Amino acid sequence: METNMTISTLPISTELIAEHNAALMASVDEDYDALGRKLSRTGVDIDVVKNKVAEFTVAVPSWGAGRGGTRFAKFPIPGEPTNIHEKLEDCAVINQLSQATPRVSPHFPWDKVDDYSALREEAASLGLGFDAVNSNTFQDQLGQAHSYSTGSLSSTDAATRAQAVEHNIECIEIGQKLGSTDLTVWVGDGTNFPGQQDLGRSLDRYLDSAAEVYAALPGTWRMLLEHKMFEPAFYSSVISDWGSSILAAQSLGDKCKCLVDLGHHAPNVNIEQIVARLHRFGKLGGFHFNDSKYGDDDLDSGSINPHQLFLVFNELIEAELHPREGFNPAYMIDQSHNVTDPIESMMASADAILTAYTKAILVDRQGLTAAQEANDTMLAFQALRSAYKTDTSPILAKVRQEKGGAIDMIQAYRTSKYRERKSQARKPVGLGSGIV
Repeated sequence: METNMTISTLPISTELIAEHNAALMASVDEDYDALGRKLSRTGVDIDVVKNKVAEFTVAVPSWGAGRGGTRFAKFPIPGEPTNIHEKLEDCAVINQLSQATPRVSPHFPWDKVDDYSALREEAASLGLGFDAVNSNTFQDQLGQAHSYSTGSLSSTDAATRAQAVEHNIECIEIGQKLGSTDLTVWVGDGTNFPGQQDLGRSLDRYLDSAAEVYAALPGTWRMLLEHKMFEPAFYSSVISDWGSSILAAQSLGDKCKCLVDLGHHAPNVNIEQIVARLHRFGKLGGFHFNDSKYGDDDLDSGSINPHQLFLVFNELIEAELHPREGFNPAYMIDQSHNVTDPIESMMASADAILTAYTKAILVDRQGLTAAQEANDTMLAFQALRSAYKTDTSPILAKVRQEKGGAIDMIQAYRTSKYRERKSQARKPVGLGSGIV
């Protein structure tokens, strides 16, 4: 969605950004020109690539603006946001410096307010719009009539299922006021012991409940189903993998798509193949970017396995070049920042995501296809490897500078002393556990 940016309300001084860029511009131009000459030898126009990269954006999660935690502890930092208004301000910093994250994905009831029209205007004044809205039926809230300890959309208790359905429909209604067009549904429903629930009947209950939510979707809305192999359920999860997800999406209807989270799979699963399969059947709805070493670690995107991120984008580019009807993936960063400043982590993640995207653009598609058709394994692999080895940082730096962002985002952010200023203005966040 378009936003009505009022420069005077942006959190970082535009003069500071301009001075920062001026000191680095000569080096960026030199590196950009050198890369342009290198790419031109293979018939690639660097300006065409740059313009395409400039159009790519990814949403940030409202909850990602705060420090995350493990099951054991959470260590807050000074100046951390305590409400949706402060979260929006932090998200505006990320977008102002990266020029790649103009949308925020809110989570309810965490981000509830009394006036959503005013919240939408507030976001627009910061240069932001709203992305998919996220429901929360994996956590009991104060004053909630029925507990989700037995599940939510798949609970054995009919009143609990009805409560979960009602909450998801409420999220749709809120999203309409914010300008969103997608509802992301992730449930923690599942079991921790064999025999705890009937595995077939629990899926039936989920599908029946999800169908009620689906029926409430406005005409242009989509319902994005997010699967996860385990946690909080450790024996079985109702929507545990892409197979369960696509079967549920096919059962619910055309407006229901599958959302892939990089950390929601078993170790070493071929996620790029999942992307290709979901796209083949017109059910690829979106992607949540993060990274992992062991499980759903929610580490910064590209921090552990940047090559996998590149291979995922290789398939996303293929999908973009050969779109199925309705192909419009929702991209979002979804991470838990346990030991870093969340603003810095999400800027670094946006850079990693755009780096993978840019490298995927550089793949010689014609050469790759020819090698694949000729069963030339090495040439096919080298088509990917050559693009992956390319240092695309001059392109990204040039894009940020031309769009009004910072060439070196983290350096500009630290120079602004934004976090220090907010530590004086915001109330402290208490100690706690968990991701929120």
